[in-house]
Amino acid sequence: MLSSLLRQLVYYPVRSGMTQLETLAERAGLEPWSHSFAGPMGWRRPDGIMGLRPPRCLLVFHGNAGYALDRTYFVEGFEALETPRSWDVYLFEYPGYGARPGTPSEKEFKRAAELGARALLSDGRLLYLLGESLGSGLAAYLAGLLGNDVAGIVMVTPFTSLVDVARHHYPFLPMDLLLSEKYNSDEALRFYSGPAAFIIAEKDEIVPARLGKTLYDHYRGPKRLWIQQGKSHNTLDYHPRASWWREVSDFITSSRP
Repeated sequence: MLSSLLRQLVYYPVRSGMTQLETLAERAGLEPWSHSFAGPMGWRRPDGIMGLRPPRCLLVFHGNAGYALDRTYFVEGFEALETPRSWDVYLFEYPGYGARPGTPSEKEFKRAAELGARALLSDGRLLYLLGESLGSGLAAYLAGLLGNDVAGIVMVTPFTSLVDVARHHYPFLPMDLLLSEKYNSDEALRFYSGPAAFIIAEKDEIVPARLGKTLYDHYRGPKRLWIQQGKSHNTLDYHPRASWWREVSDFITSSRP
């Protein structure tokens, strides 16, 4: 009973009809993203003139609340860097979120995320991953699973493991036994050696900054750390003109082994 309750505390999906979501996406200049062997997966910018696509794909995994279209700032931040754009940003939607069918769980998220990543890899372009909060656990998982097929990763407010986050909030409970959702990022990144950018909120009240810093310290590949001073979990500077977008893009694209 307690384990089931704790699992419900992990996921805060917002559901919506596809028609409403398509209207919101159109206002943001996005369209549904799907693939022949994986079905509907999220949202992306339409192809450019004559169907031309940027050389780099960025697959974004959002946090545990809301839905993918709440994170259009990742599209705006990366695509504002260059004209014509050099990033093709894909907002991945989780099963059980938005209009996507399914039930939120670590197992289901990982299965769907792998399908999404492999769909983009089939295009033959460089694949980068970005994980925000809970999504950083998926980015770490895929990086460890796919290895050199992932050109670089961006970890926004990341953690060592979800169990460590839970221990911080519930220190009196044996969270390693009670929590079924693990998201062991520290373990997954042992099997990845590409460039990794870490963005941490100094005053993070949800994912303690020390957990992101520990993940950074343990990572053995090319890495760089950005700590946004005075920012909390939900007040990071996502303005498209913020300097860190350019710095992160330059780092992950120029630091490949």
